[in-house]
Amino acid sequence: MKVVTWNVNSLTARWARVEGWLREHSPDVVLVQETKQTDAKFPANELTALGYESAHYGQGQWNGVAIFSKVGIADVMRGFGDEDPEARIIGATCGGLRVYSCYIPNGRALDDPHYTYKLAWLAKLRDLLAARDPGQHVVVGGDFNVTPADLDVYDPAQFIGATHVSEPERAALRALEATGLTDLTRALHPELPSYSWWDYRNGAFHRGWGLRIDLLYVDAGLLALATDSYVDRDARKGEKPSDHAPVVGEFSL
Repeated sequence: MKVVTWNVNSLTARWARVEGWLREHSPDVVLVQETKQTDAKFPANELTALGYESAHYGQGQWNGVAIFSKVGIADVMRGFGDEDPEARIIGATCGGLRVYSCYIPNGRALDDPHYTYKLAWLAKLRDLLAARDPGQHVVVGGDFNVTPADLDVYDPAQFIGATHVSEPERAALRALEATGLTDLTRALHPELPSYSWWDYRNGAFHRGWGLRIDLLYVDAGLLALATDSYVDRDARKGEKPSDHAPVVGEFSL
């Protein structure tokens, strides 16, 4: 089974790229972030034509998360069930896996209210995962807007005093792992930077100025079945790419 997380940075702007990638790679489950669409605009019919069932939690021009699945989709959850108006998490059961597509708040700056919102959001995610069924395999994927360690940053000196690298953010990721999850890509490739995001500006992609902020977390049982995890850098090339590349996990299920 192939499970992918991908911040597409607008399904409207990027649909041709996404459709082509799905046709070429045929993943079983895709966790999507930043659809930037309403539910009415979401391309459910086009996905059906490609063999995917889908679920979407849209907001319009901001945020938006989705799940595409070739192995069924059931028990869909949208949001945390509270009053948060931002469409940032969707969950479903696909082929026996419980999966979550997450778009964690950016945070903006350490003294910005959005940073406090980010930490509170990650705490809600931790609570959700701590209460999950331990007998069911789980994949938690998404754009976390946090680098787990300095290895995941092209130049840590450029980010001193900034979001994405602060200790409270990284501690929040460790709290997720404490619920029994493992960062799949890092577990399988402990020394590779495996960047997944590059700024559009200043030739960052070609210069290798990247961050690893798109992550796949899995439970211990699923980790034992993992055969590979990698970033598809080719999807970041060419015309009108997302600034994120897909992160792939492969399992012998």
